[in-house]
Amino acid sequence: MSDRSGMPGTTRTLGELIDLLGRRDNLASIIAAEAGRGAETAILQVDYDSRRAGEGSLFVAIAGTRQDGHAYVADAVRAGARAVVVERPLAGIAVPQVVVRAARPALATAAAWLHGFPSRRLGIVGITGTDGKTTTSFLVRAMLEAAGMPCGMTGTVTTIAGGRPYGGASRATTPEAPELQAALAAMVEAGDRFAVVESTSHGLALDRVAEVSYDVAVLTNLTHEHLEFHRTHEAYRAAKRRLFEALAIGERNPGKGWGKTGVVNLDDRWAPEFIDATAGAGAALLTYGRDPDAHVRLLALRQDADALRLEVATPRWRGPVTLRLAGTFNAHNALATIAVGEALELEPAAIRAGLEAVERVPGRMERVPGRLPFTVIVDYAHTPNALRLVLDDLAPVAAAGGGGLVAVFGSAGERDVLKRPEMGRVAGERCRLVVVTDEDPRGEDRERILDEIAAGAEAAGRVRGRDLLLVADRRAAIREALRGARPGDVVVLAGKGHESTIEMADGPHRWNERAEAEAAVAEAEAAVAGRDDTVAGTHDTAAGTEAEP
Repeated sequence: MSDRSGMPGTTRTLGELIDLLGRRDNLASIIAAEAGRGAETAILQVDYDSRRAGEGSLFVAIAGTRQDGHAYVADAVRAGARAVVVERPLAGIAVPQVVVRAARPALATAAAWLHGFPSRRLGIVGITGTDGKTTTSFLVRAMLEAAGMPCGMTGTVTTIAGGRPYGGASRATTPEAPELQAALAAMVEAGDRFAVVESTSHGLALDRVAEVSYDVAVLTNLTHEHLEFHRTHEAYRAAKRRLFEALAIGERNPGKGWGKTGVVNLDDRWAPEFIDATAGAGAALLTYGRDPDAHVRLLALRQDADALRLEVATPRWRGPVTLRLAGTFNAHNALATIAVGEALELEPAAIRAGLEAVERVPGRMERVPGRLPFTVIVDYAHTPNALRLVLDDLAPVAAAGGGGLVAVFGSAGERDVLKRPEMGRVAGERCRLVVVTDEDPRGEDRERILDEIAAGAEAAGRVRGRDLLLVADRRAAIREALRGARPGDVVVLAGKGHESTIEMADGPHRWNERAEAEAAVAEAEAAVAGRDDTVAGTHDTAAGTEAEP
């Protein structure tokens, strides 16, 4: 039987953690409390939410943007916390207080320590970037599995340990350190040899991944996103670079028998920064892209009805690769995956087999079945660049059918506001009909969000009430788009993808974009059938009348 640390028979004591934090932080110290408990105090779990604290907890007080965990220390102690980690001493707390310079990295250290530093027993592939993280994660996991290396993953869509879903649904791509370290420990216990960790700019900047021992760091691309948090694009890039800086071998990131490698998209304008970060960490470098100087290079690309067909050249081999995913933009995700395979020296046959094994990624370019004379696609595209790529990829499909593009999308409330008119412009320039709707308005005025998006579409020539519709309710917006669709059109429902909720002012509301799309398609089909039946019945009656003597 194993305890909460994931190490059979292991007891974790506060004294051990204090020694570790002292080496990490150089300012950790214990303040003796009235109860007199200290170094021998056993720690059974690590919490940052006082509502989850229980007997044997170590509560870490995080000073967030909206709430300060120091205000809830007493609640955690009443719930059973045996010790607390704080950034400043608190009066009247009858358990040991460990004072640190910064609580967030201390939380990551405590969580990894509790679980026996599981990432040191796994090969870790970290993937960052604005777009493409999830698809690349699925591809890398499939490739490793095809190479005979059981692989877990944690990211936007799911967490998998031992080949099975692990934990509950979360809106955070990179979970907080306790959840992340618990998931990695579950992968170790389940027999996984590798883990793919989607590493967002939030997760990197907020030290959620501070104790993850990365072996391969991957950059997909960098465009416009999350400036509501990072404030500047430079800060956003700096957060992403931390993944590559983390490749440096040290106490937190020991060698595991293979080299550390940075995998960088050479077609991205910010590639030089990540190449420099890789060099600074003393790691090997592999680049990918169309650029003729890329180590993993795309030589040719063809998309047919059921596959992408790539011709690639790597430092070890050259040949065809098949990817059963729609969207030519996925070629770069495939190249990133191949570069990871090169870094780990996998057999080319395993690389090819893994890529071809992935038939779909939830919420990414998913076609909604139906008998309507137009196509309906669900995709997670929620940034200007992602929306542009999806629409540009589907434009030839619509043109071939004699139709155009219809886009249904929004932009999240309490998030990056600068991208809103840009998303409207991207859609307005490419679509014959733009329907702007809720994504996750949260506490913002939903109508104002729609207006800000619409301003970009209007600048591109769209006119409200004609080819630009503002429909806040997403369910109604989908149906409005289907009513406005013409034969040959491609209707793109963008921004929600796999997500299971819409975040409103009063909290999350259940949502399933694909199910909503299927229901709307079924209603539209029934309406068409009903009209046809009515017309047919009228004709029959007239014919019968004419036949009577």
